[in-house]
Amino acid sequence: MDKTDLVIIPAVHGDMKNVIKANQSFIPWIIKQYKSGAEVASLCIGAFILATTGLLKGKHCATHWLASEEFRIMFPDVKLVDDKIITEEHGIYTSGGAYSSLNLILYLVEKYAGREMAILSSKIFEIDIERSSQSPFIIFKGQKDHNDDPIRKSQEFIENNFQNKITVDQLAEMFCVGRRNFERRFKKATGNTVVEYIQRVKIEAAKKSFESSRKNINEVMFDVGYMDTKAFRMVFKKITNLSPLEYKNKYNKEAVMV
Repeated sequence: MDKTDLVIIPAVHGDMKNVIKANQSFIPWIIKQYKSGAEVASLCIGAFILATTGLLKGKHCATHWLASEEFRIMFPDVKLVDDKIITEEHGIYTSGGAYSSLNLILYLVEKYAGREMAILSSKIFEIDIERSSQSPFIIFKGQKDHNDDPIRKSQEFIENNFQNKITVDQLAEMFCVGRRNFERRFKKATGNTVVEYIQRVKIEAAKKSFESSRKNINEVMFDVGYMDTKAFRMVFKKITNLSPLEYKNKYNKEAVMV
């Protein structure tokens, strides 16, 4: 095909370096189509192929949260957004993981065929047309695929002691690293600041408790080391895009069956 209006890159699976190598011949064609006026969309981890074209350099991109760390390592010049369902920038679209691709497809249906058709499609295929975040689905697993041993040990300390108050100064002193240097190395190794990492570990523990226990919001809050209800709710919603009560009602088996 010499020219098209829209290129859709499907989800791909397997070792990403091998997948990219196997699809290398498509890269010049995708670039040519974009420069000729076509729009380009990637579904889920099809973002790896799209990023290989260089068209995402400096732009925002979504992909499956499970592949986010690998994507950041391979494409550091792309602004990956873990929580987004859809990104759109200069005629380039990306979507979050798995069924998030359906939301991007609806978005494109609305753009090319109108809102009425998008709503009809969402009803026929039973897709939530307004879903905009994949945050509630993310399972936080601290990035430990690095060679900074003191930082890895500090991650393990946080994960084993999140119920207690942990400070940056405490960790820096424990691993004999100056505070500023420790913070710089932690961010470089994990992709999170120390405070963000502590928050994510606490909230992941809270999520698991909400999913499986009968404990109320305050009990879970205290269990993970929060004393301030307002702060707990604010951080929980920032990370999951849901309030603690909304999350519990959505994922707790007993709450769902009520």
